[in-house]
Amino acid sequence: MPAPEKACIIGAGSSGIAAAQVFAARGIAYDQFEKGSQIGGNWRYENDNGMSSAYRSLHINTSRRVMAFRTLPMPDHYPDYPDHFQMAAYFDEFADHFGLREKIRFQTEVVRAEPIVGGGWDVTVAGPGGEETNRYRALIVANGHHWDPRWPEPAFPGADGFEGEQIHVHNYREADILRGKRVLVLGLGNSATDVAVESSRIADATFISTRRGAWVLPKYLNGKPIDEVLNPITGLAPIPLQRFFTMRALGVAVGQPETYGLPKPDHKLFEAHPTVSSELLPRLGHGDISAKPNIERYEGGRSVRFVDGSREEIDLVVYCTGYKITFPFFDPAVFSAPDNRMPLYRRVASVERPGLYFVGFIQPLGPIMPLAEAQSEWIADLLADRASLPAKARMLEEIEAEEGRQRKRFVASKRHTVEVDFYPYLREIRRERKRAAVPA
Repeated sequence: MPAPEKACIIGAGSSGIAAAQVFAARGIAYDQFEKGSQIGGNWRYENDNGMSSAYRSLHINTSRRVMAFRTLPMPDHYPDYPDHFQMAAYFDEFADHFGLREKIRFQTEVVRAEPIVGGGWDVTVAGPGGEETNRYRALIVANGHHWDPRWPEPAFPGADGFEGEQIHVHNYREADILRGKRVLVLGLGNSATDVAVESSRIADATFISTRRGAWVLPKYLNGKPIDEVLNPITGLAPIPLQRFFTMRALGVAVGQPETYGLPKPDHKLFEAHPTVSSELLPRLGHGDISAKPNIERYEGGRSVRFVDGSREEIDLVVYCTGYKITFPFFDPAVFSAPDNRMPLYRRVASVERPGLYFVGFIQPLGPIMPLAEAQSEWIADLLADRASLPAKARMLEEIEAEEGRQRKRFVASKRHTVEVDFYPYLREIRRERKRAAVPA
């Protein structure tokens, strides 16, 4: 059988179309498969691929100028923080501007991907015409990592007997589910704060419970989106220096989280993913949201006991407890991410499976889309034989060193296994492209 010529891209969300745009511009042949009928992935509200976590009130938490693809800025008439409808429209514009749509096979799910002895991948898809298997030189995985809900592990004692309702934020869509109820939101990330703030306006009572404190950043500092304060120049400063000046600004703008009844963070700023919200702290200060420590157990009926001994009657619990990174099209022996750990070279290339690459499987302190573009450019270098990977032993050494730095840099949790700093990681990918460049 002749060697396969095409690459395969799984997914047509923001990372998938970033890879497709780079490949198309570089003349790299590819097929792209999308389980749903539209572009946009997680940002397509009620996406019929069943994987979107977008709720009606969702807005981005990184500003449009920083978050936009390098190859196509967001429209000037967009606000600083667009909502998901505007983001989906932007992705449509991006795909149409670069002529990517006709290359996407919609309503076609990748059900199996298997490595071939000697190189390449057999990819089986299921679509309107049934199943088919095609052979590819490389596999680019861009199916996202915010779609498989992670529930509390283990479940809280008594959860099975709780007579109220329990949902994961992945399934939260409309605020009406909160109206007139006593709502408990578990978590202190961006989704948790959005739901708690929304609940505080229409619920009978709103509580936010967390086992660990978090730094809460406002969306604006001095009238500018907070992520525009950091730029390629300030991003060169060491993290402790960035932390010093940001903490001084926060001290003036909002003060300490514990002032509002939240737990004191057990880590320094930027050692965990910060929460971005301009509304949470004022709602806490107004008494519209009450802070609670972690749940201890469900006590029967609708009673919830917290670790400080307090109790509340609750009608609805919304778990904002993150997501598992899973790949239903891989046999676990081929590739898996236990505890969300993905030992990839530069967070992109598989060491054990040649020709396997991942785009967008990072959680940046900043926007993801420019990083997905940079990752795709490096993959394109490799596929076009303009760059090469180091020897396997060298890649494993780099991965081990990176994981060591990760353990020192961020708090130990499944959420932070794929955490990166935006500008340092962008520079890392650019350095890798230069280092690995093959002379023409």
